[in-house]
Amino acid sequence: MLGLPTGEDEDRDRTRSDLEECFLRLCGRHRLPSPEVNVRVGRHLVDFLWRDRMLVVETDGYRYHSGRAAFEDDRARDLDLKGHGFEVIRLSEEQVCREPKQVVDTLRRLLLCARR
Repeated sequence: MLGLPTGEDEDRDRTRSDLEECFLRLCGRHRLPSPEVNVRVGRHLVDFLWRDRMLVVETDGYRYHSGRAAFEDDRARDLDLKGHGFEVIRLSEEQVCREPKQVVDTLRRLLLCARR
């Protein structure tokens, strides 16, 4: 266990996709701190945010992130968020659904090491 506080499940209804729901369940199942869900950071709406840790997680399904424009938009957005001090992690549906141990292990390390 991380030793980090976990929040309530009040943000569950803010998910916008099955992938986001799956990621949020993964966080709960592994007792990761609850992120804010689909909130604004500057001009960007981010999927998941640990504000006190300056960590953003974007869950990217292929259907919505497959074209050149989406690819370029994602890179510009990541650069802008990083320029404001945020760590940005992008996770594919494959990673969230089929490699949950690696996702959880990575998030645990990042959440423990990130700024408070």
